[in-house]
This record gives sequence, C-alpha cells and structure tokens, in this order.
Amino acid sequence: MESVLIIDSDQQRSRCLTAILNLIDYEATQLAGSWQPAELRPENYGVVIVAEPEEGVDVNLLSEIRAWSAQMPIILVQYGAVRRKPAPEAQALLLGVLRAPLKYKDLNSLLQQAEVFRYSQASDQPTSSPELFRSLVGNSRGVRRVRKMIEQVAESDATTLILGESGTGKEVVARNIHYHSPRRNRPFVPINCGAIPADLLESELFGHEKGAFTGAISARQGRFEMAERGTLFLDEIGDMSMHMQVKLLRVLQERTFERVGSNKTITADVRIIAATHRNLERAIEEGKFREDLYYRLNVFPIEMPPLRDRSEDIPLLIRELITRLEHEKRGSVRLTQSAILALSQHHWPGNVRELANAMERLVIMHPYGVVDVADLPEKYQPEPGQIHEEEPQVEVVSKDMLITVDMLDVPRLPRDGIDLKQHLTDLECNLIKQALEDAEGIVAHASNRLGLRRTTLVEKLRKYGLQRADQLT
Repeated sequence: MESVLIIDSDQQRSRCLTAILNLIDYEATQLAGSWQPAELRPENYGVVIVAEPEEGVDVNLLSEIRAWSAQMPIILVQYGAVRRKPAPEAQALLLGVLRAPLKYKDLNSLLQQAEVFRYSQASDQPTSSPELFRSLVGNSRGVRRVRKMIEQVAESDATTLILGESGTGKEVVARNIHYHSPRRNRPFVPINCGAIPADLLESELFGHEKGAFTGAISARQGRFEMAERGTLFLDEIGDMSMHMQVKLLRVLQERTFERVGSNKTITADVRIIAATHRNLERAIEEGKFREDLYYRLNVFPIEMPPLRDRSEDIPLLIRELITRLEHEKRGSVRLTQSAILALSQHHWPGNVRELANAMERLVIMHPYGVVDVADLPEKYQPEPGQIHEEEPQVEVVSKDMLITVDMLDVPRLPRDGIDLKQHLTDLECNLIKQALEDAEGIVAHASNRLGLRRTTLVEKLRKYGLQRADQLT
C-alpha cells in the first residue's frame, strides 16, 4: 500500500484528506505541527501533499522537502475561494496542483504521475533498465500485490512460477525478481520453451559435445551453464514435451546435468523462474504436464492480472508507453480524455503487449498529433452513445471538505439490468475479503477497516461462509 505524507496545519482538513486517501487504498501520515525532516524517513513515503496556507505557498518548505529527498514528488492542494498561481520558483518544485473540491480523477492521476516520477528520478539504481517496471506501472490492487510478492521472494532462491495470459508482462516480473535478488550481478538467461523444437530443446538447455549429433561441429554451452550463479527464465514451460519435463525434473531435484553426448556431470547453481499462460492443473488432468514437476516449480506462484482487470492503470500505461517511444526517438502523440476513456473500456485480449502495439500504431498514424475517439482504430472505438464528453458529477461532502466524483467513475447499469440484491451481496463479500487480506486474517483489524463491530463482521463471515468458525481470530 502506497504511503502519503500530508503537511497541513488544519487537523480537521488533514483528517478528511486522510479518509479520502484511505478510501482509494493509500496510507497517510499527517503532520499538523512543524516540519521536522530529521524525524522522518523518506523511503517510507511515495509522495508529499502540502496544503497551501492563506498567505500562500511557502517556497522554503518546498525547498526543505526537496532537500530531504530529491526524488520526492510534491503535490500542492489549494483550499478556499482564492486561486493563486504558485510563483515560478514554487512551480519548479511541484509535481502538480489540486484545487478543492478535489476531483477523484485529478487526485488519482497525480498520484499515478508521482509513481512515474519516482521511478524516472531514482538515482540509487544506476544499472536499472527503464524497461523493468514498464508493465508493473499502476496503482491497481493487482499490481501492488505483484510488487509486494516480488519483494518477498526476490531475496530467496525459491523457484517461482509466474502465471498469466500472454502479454501481461510475465518476463518483466521475472527480470524484476532477478534484479532485486542477490544474483543481480550474474546473468539472467531467458529461453522460450515453446519456440524451440522438442528435439533441440535438450541441447539448448544442457549444451552438447562435438559430434553428439549431426551438425554438432563443436562443443556448446547450454542455457544452464550460461546462467551459472544467475537466473534461468523458462518461459512457456507449459509447452515443454513430457520427455523434456522428466529431464528438467531431474535437474531441479539433483541440481546436476550432463551435456548431450557426454557423461560428465556438471553442477548447476541456478535459480529457476518459470512462466506459462496455460492452466497447468488442467494440463495435469489431461496428462500433458507432470504433476511432480508442477509442484517443484510452484513453490512461490505469482499471478499477473490481465489488463481488463486493471483498467484503472490504462491511462498511466498509455503515458508510460508514449514516454518510452519519445525516449527512443520514434515519435510522439497525445490522446484526449475521451480517447483514453474509450481505450480503458476495451477488453484488451492481448493485454499490455496489445496496448503497446496500439500506441506505436497511433504514433505512426498521427505523428505529434492529438488523437480523439474518432481517430482510434475501429476495433477500439466504443459503441455509439457509450462515451459522453460531459457527465454529471456528484459532490460527496465530508465535514468542510468536498471531493467530486465523476459519474464516469461510477459503475454503469447494464442494458439488460442486474440482480441488485445479488450484486450488493457480491460487493459486500469482496470488500470483506479485501479487508481480511489487508488485515492478514485478523478479524478485529478487518472490522476496524470496515467500520463494523467485530461481532457483526463475524456474523457476516458465517453468513457468507468466508471462514470457518475455528479460524476466526
């Protein structure tokens, strides 16, 4: 969960902003008194939000924050009827300005920009490729969960199995695990098990000796030897033949192998990360994948969410992909809000890879232009009447602070209608599950997150069958 530092002399206003941030899954620390940077650790925060006092923004305060952490994005919030434009020296230190009443889209957009800013400004990772986090950019729950799991498994040598549809960024996750592991200075060696013919895969993995087979005119190292003391990434492991699965299982069990055409045993000090878009449990039932190999690989599974389940990340991904094209000097393009909204409603069967291809196509079709809905390829255009430039807004009042919610952010009623009772039940179950997950199964903590009494939450858990009675703590 991202953490935000709020600097505001008005405690009531600060509490209201904290409640709003909690609502969109951010933690917040409030500083109502004096700014004491020595008492705070910058690595604990992702962004600083400063409330502008009546006399105007304090440039000295902004400078102190920047001196405290050069990579810290700063957002200024202006309250009251007076709208001052910050002085140039203040603007140079700010990521952006929000004006109350806060709009959810503006707030979320700036928080996403803050994430991009931190990655782009990070100076303590000089060898980090800008591609590493390309498909992991986002604030959705699924992406944050993947990042947390990467942090948990990176320091160990546990075999990791990355699951997910094609184009979701499984190799990006594998490279992140390697980069943040103690093996980061050793090779990362990928191999696509589905792209190499079965009769050649053994030689690709284990190497061969001269004359081992027709065409073997010299000895050659395999991927296991290339990845010594590093990481071997076995992509599309679900496409590996049963014959090779047996040989791979032996290597995983004994950490030794022989080159093709040799009887010399070679020890393998290699971390294994595997990935597949296939359902391996179903493949086991169909006799296409070995169950013992599955359990060897599935020590620490990570599932990448499809893009359609993290549509709130699409605007940020679009911005990142365009920035990448600009960095590679391949052109640029800008999209209107309506075009971004239309793309956010697309199903994206090809996931992030398809989105990247779409951005590259738009750059070619509209170089340095502005793309509206009508300019999008036909497959990405919404049905007539589905996108509206202007939508009514609802103002949610929290004491003396307002947050404006665009109706585009509110779930739309399907044309065929819904079973409202079942829909609300499903929504309640989902929120309870999220609260329990965040609270690590502790019901008392989850009840606080939901604003319920513990006994009430226990009854709901029993009602929906979410936990057995002997599991409630």
